Amino acid sequence: MKDKAIEKLIKAETKRQNETINLIPSENYVSKDVLEALGSVLTNKYAEGYPKKRYYGGNEFIDEIENAAKARSLQAFGLKDADWGVNVQPYSGSPANLAILAALVPLGEKIMGLQLDMGGHLTHGHKVSFTSKAWKSVPYVLNKKTEELDYEAIGKFARQEKPKLIITGYTAYPKVIDFKKFREIADQAGAYLMVDMSHFAGLVAGGVYPTPFKYADVVVTTAHKTLRGPRAGVIFSKRKYYVQGLKIDDRSVERKEIDLSKLIDKAIFPGLQGGPHANQIGGIAVTMQEAMQSSFKKYAKQVVANAGVLAKELEKLGFRLVAGGTETHLILVDLTNKRMSGGEASDKLEKNGIIVNKNTIPYDPRPPMDPSGIRLGTPALTTRGMKEKEMKQVAKLMKEVLVDNKNISAEVKKLCKKFPLGY
Repeated sequence: MKDKAIEKLIKAETKRQNETINLIPSENYVSKDVLEALGSVLTNKYAEGYPKKRYYGGNEFIDEIENAAKARSLQAFGLKDADWGVNVQPYSGSPANLAILAALVPLGEKIMGLQLDMGGHLTHGHKVSFTSKAWKSVPYVLNKKTEELDYEAIGKFARQEKPKLIITGYTAYPKVIDFKKFREIADQAGAYLMVDMSHFAGLVAGGVYPTPFKYADVVVTTAHKTLRGPRAGVIFSKRKYYVQGLKIDDRSVERKEIDLSKLIDKAIFPGLQGGPHANQIGGIAVTMQEAMQSSFKKYAKQVVANAGVLAKELEKLGFRLVAGGTETHLILVDLTNKRMSGGEASDKLEKNGIIVNKNTIPYDPRPPMDPSGIRLGTPALTTRGMKEKEMKQVAKLMKEVLVDNKNISAEVKKLCKKFPLGY
């Protein structure tokens, strides 16, 4: 690289990634093949529109790549093109979520997602997000005692508020979601059911987390996190959605069929985006192919197994886990009994080469910028090849930093050296 300043920083970041224990659940390490697609000549091409319907010439091969990404995305989750449309053009998860709302919910109407400080996402209707400015957000909460979803209470709230769309799928919820119950809630409220599976999409593809596709009307995911792909968004939407009792020009129509995928496509382009990032779409195609391999199923199974061991070891060492533990790749630790904040813990761990992120816990008395918890996950370490034995070691190292105030930087580097990234 001619730009030596940036080259130096890239090398420094590569070294940092190799030498640190990454416990951020929304981060992972892509394969060299995905990196090659992202850094390819695909980034040179403008491809406004959709395959065979572009506004620029020279898209013969871009069309093939986008079609491959769409077909493989359906295959990876066991879906048929006749039932589900798929859009691989969203630049990331947040614009994908915005596109879904723009496509399905009239401006000013109600949307319902989990409150941010309970584990929801900014774009699910938080007050600082545009989603709460364009639509009326009526968030639901977790059960204060169990710190889990209370389906009966959510259902009652939904029937009372009657939102146009209900969102499930979260950023800091360690338990498995019951999509069937959410389908029932959405039906009773007369709402669309949107599942944001960005965090656990790789677990669904790997067969270790229930599929949302049996119950959802629209499913969105990022390609990174547990899928181990590029930072990009993918939207799956029903081709056949039936509206009951629709009224058109004072005429009552008993049943009307709507193709949600066409609405989503229009919302992405020309509604919100211009030319898609062809290099990201190429990366999605590679990612979905990788997710269909038997090795990926083993990986997903190991991610969950690793999280379970890490959670149990942390509990043994005196850490309190939100909701009593984990059923997924994600762990939320309440540090109140350690008399330190999530921000303090994150800083102490990072100085010793362990990377986590500070996070609110349900009904957190502390402010979001310095909350009571830290969020942990096992996707990245599992990609490196670490298993149950290493999870016990990681828990011990965390305790030594946060409780015993030891410097364990050398031990962290030694462990990381045994499991190189390969780049």
